[in-house]
Amino acid sequence: MGKVSAEVNIEAPQETVWEAISNPADYEKWLTIHTKWKEETPEAFVQGAQVAEVVTMLGMANTITWTVDEFEVPSRMRISGTGMAGVKTAFTLIVGSDGNGGSKVEMDAEFEGQMIVGALGAAVEKDAKEQLEQSLEKFSGLVS
Repeated sequence: MGKVSAEVNIEAPQETVWEAISNPADYEKWLTIHTKWKEETPEAFVQGAQVAEVVTMLGMANTITWTVDEFEVPSRMRISGTGMAGVKTAFTLIVGSDGNGGSKVEMDAEFEGQMIVGALGAAVEKDAKEQLEQSLEKFSGLVS
């Protein structure tokens, strides 16, 4: 199983950051792996909801049907799903106060499956880490 994380501090209150990061309509503006929603863009995430998204990693598009496993306003969201070749993935977004009026955002990604081993597994982890960092940098620019 591969796991990567990235974090960023943002000079905006936790509630403002949460509102933006949990809004699926804005994903195209900052989430670098997001290609498109498979159906109509969801209005909001709620625990237990399912939504299909096309994501692109390592230059390959993949449709994942996500389930919202956790949705705790204004601090935590976890989604999980299965893509091609049975690769299971999960993303966790955590938003907290930085203690100075701003926010700390952490994004974790996990990948598991028969294909996520050896050189391919290392490539997936490397790409995921780069994508998370780029995404949070873009997100920070939108919210700050």
